[in-house]
Amino acid sequence: MNGQEKNLEPHGGNIYRFIEERNIRMDEVIDFSASINPLGVPESAIKKIKDNIKYLCHYPDPDAKHLTQAIAKHLGIDPQYILCGSGSTELIYLTVRALKPEKVLIPMPTFSEYERAFKSIHPEKDIKGKISYFVLWEKDAFEINPEKFIAAMSGNDSSATYKSSLTTSVDMAFLCNPNNPTGRLMKKEDVLKIAEAARGLKCYLVVDEAFIDFVPEESVIKEVQNNPYLIVLRSMTKFYALSGIRIGYGIFPQNILDTVKKHKEPWTVNTIAQTAGIAALNDAGYKTQTFKVIRNEKKVLEDGFKLLDITYFPSTVNFYLIKHENAQKIISSLRNRGVMIRDCSNFMGLDSSYMRIAVKSNKDNMKLLKELAYICRG
Repeated sequence: MNGQEKNLEPHGGNIYRFIEERNIRMDEVIDFSASINPLGVPESAIKKIKDNIKYLCHYPDPDAKHLTQAIAKHLGIDPQYILCGSGSTELIYLTVRALKPEKVLIPMPTFSEYERAFKSIHPEKDIKGKISYFVLWEKDAFEINPEKFIAAMSGNDSSATYKSSLTTSVDMAFLCNPNNPTGRLMKKEDVLKIAEAARGLKCYLVVDEAFIDFVPEESVIKEVQNNPYLIVLRSMTKFYALSGIRIGYGIFPQNILDTVKKHKEPWTVNTIAQTAGIAALNDAGYKTQTFKVIRNEKKVLEDGFKLLDITYFPSTVNFYLIKHENAQKIISSLRNRGVMIRDCSNFMGLDSSYMRIAVKSNKDNMKLLKELAYICRG
């Protein structure tokens, strides 16, 4: 069964449904299901939001000019390649809608919105032959082999490590790097190898770097200007904890940026989002503290997983894919204790034994480990 057809939330973080079902307050919930910076919203962004509330009577800048310039300065790239959006998810759908791919390659498991975006422009029920799934195997720790991925892009299905119904090359491929939900990172040189192959195949490569802020040295964002088939999408949700106001941006080659802009609705990035985004990008102290907290708390969780004999997969980001034979019992028991974790059984390529857990504050992480110990040993 396609994972998106199961009766499960396609994403983590639906805290609203959770508190409604249990008739509890939001502050009584610990949400490990959404992988958000445990430091919360930067104080600098909160201050700017308060200072600019009085300007909400005006329409937001449709071009998000100041935010675009701040992003360009932060990344060291030309602002002419940047397009801001209401989270990177808007830009996933926008890219697909504008470029209208007929055949796509999608890893599995990965973020579900790539498939959903593609299906939104191909509403016919039978799309067999239009989507190829590149299977990531647990025995390989869910790593992507670049040569095999290139072979899949070209339609060469001789490798047994992926499944493809295609006999010709695809015209768009997706990479989530680091990947969600596995937390696995492809090195920059491997992504660029795939990007160069995509150029030769005239296949758009969409690299979703929503979590790359945790490993910024591996970003390929500066290579977009040199490759007319490379698109990089970024989010300010994960690292900067700005989930509720939705900020994302894409780096597009000049040859397709105008096409993408023609399909974009106006004013999707509101005034508060633009203001908060600029403040967060300029907050060097927040960035430094984030790396310190994540590094320390990842060790806490890894040590705990080992003690509890819970299988976890190496992660470069602020969450872990974990596996346990009693995963569904764990998920249910934790929910009864007001703790949300991500049931990964609706990711294509995973089953009911997989879960995803965010890295949170030390207090929250210790509570989670205590609850896990009680459940697993009880």
